[in-house]
Amino acid sequence: MVLLVFIGANAQTTSTVNKYAFSVQQAVDFATKNNVQVKNALLNLKNQEQVNREITAAALPTVSGNISSVYNPNIAVQTIPDFISPATYGVLVNEAVRNGNTGQTITMPASFGSIAAQFGTKFNATAAVTLQQLLFDGQVFIGLQARRTSIDFQTKNVEVTEESIKTNVYKIYYQLVVAKTQLAIFDANIALVEKLLRDTKIMFETGVAEKLDVNKLNVQLANLKTQKQSTENSIDIGYLGLKTLIGVPIKDSLILTDNITEDQIKSGILTDAYQYSDRKDFQYLELGKKLNEFNVRRYKLSYLPTVALSGSYAKNAQRNQFDFFGKGDWFTVSSVGLNVSVPIFSGFAKDARVKQAQISLAQTNNTIDGYKNLIDNEVSTAQFNLKSAIATIDYQKQNMVLAEEVYNQTVKKYQAGLGSNTEITAAQTDKTTAETNYINALYKAIIAKIDYQKAIGKL
Repeated sequence: MVLLVFIGANAQTTSTVNKYAFSVQQAVDFATKNNVQVKNALLNLKNQEQVNREITAAALPTVSGNISSVYNPNIAVQTIPDFISPATYGVLVNEAVRNGNTGQTITMPASFGSIAAQFGTKFNATAAVTLQQLLFDGQVFIGLQARRTSIDFQTKNVEVTEESIKTNVYKIYYQLVVAKTQLAIFDANIALVEKLLRDTKIMFETGVAEKLDVNKLNVQLANLKTQKQSTENSIDIGYLGLKTLIGVPIKDSLILTDNITEDQIKSGILTDAYQYSDRKDFQYLELGKKLNEFNVRRYKLSYLPTVALSGSYAKNAQRNQFDFFGKGDWFTVSSVGLNVSVPIFSGFAKDARVKQAQISLAQTNNTIDGYKNLIDNEVSTAQFNLKSAIATIDYQKQNMVLAEEVYNQTVKKYQAGLGSNTEITAAQTDKTTAETNYINALYKAIIAKIDYQKAIGKL
């Protein structure tokens, strides 16, 4: 439930203060949508989706178009053998033509030298479309296979982050609930001491009690109020921390609606059966192992040839004036190519990459084996702490009831003139201590239950 309260700041400006009333589950749900770490984990998931699109693109055809135009102010001159003069002389020789100046028959010269010629036009234009299609690449093939696992890996990272935030929300939420309960105990004890102080003042005025008795009660009352103030300060700081954790603006109001009860703590708690795979962080490690296995396969397939298909279709035009859209021919140029690239020697770089990936996989396997032992230890420790905490609740509850009975009897004895103020002070201190110990036992028990549920993967 979320309540919105609008508060006017002054006559000219107004500010909106939101008032949130959350159960612990509502606080958790709000945190999974507004906590910064969860938001960033979700962005990592979206980023992985785009990375997968990029990997997919490597297996799809790529098509590009190109239009170009070239202007040649000075067409390149090339020197080539004189192929014209030999033909001319060949005719003259065959016809026995004589030289007009000398009257001698023309003969074939020993050498004709070379001529300088320009090839091309001043303006050239090309419009082309090219296509590239990767037919086989082992690394791309493995990348395509690993796409689903990569998404699962980032999804599980979101779940691990959410569980971590959930655990912290539970602990801080119940810590504040316990502190609020402790405040209520302080208020009740302050009320008792204030009543006793009033009665003692009347007894002092009638000569039954001493001034010292009044002073001791004033000191006791001041100590209780000081402890209450310290608890209130801790609660205020705790609320700031909880707001930051779940993503509530600091200026807004936050109300906690849940309480801690013994039935809540003791219901459905212990089970001897658990599986490693129930833990989200263990699932995260398993997915990391699968990605490392893909990595090993990817580098091993880099030894295989890659095959690619290419094709192009172009239109070329040459002009001595810039007039490509008028009359004139556009000549077609097309090609289809198949390229097979065979790796022969890469300086052992491929072998090094394969071995690095295998080492990373071995490290992940070691981490998983060690994590199983860690989970076993966490479950056993959490079971022990929870059983101990529940036993402590029962003991502290009995002690609290007994301390209250002792305090009530001590007050009656004092009012009957059979006891001393010192006994009352001691009984009051014992009563407050017993109540505080009971509240702390409740908190430790709920924390132990949270730790146990997290350890078995059921939080």
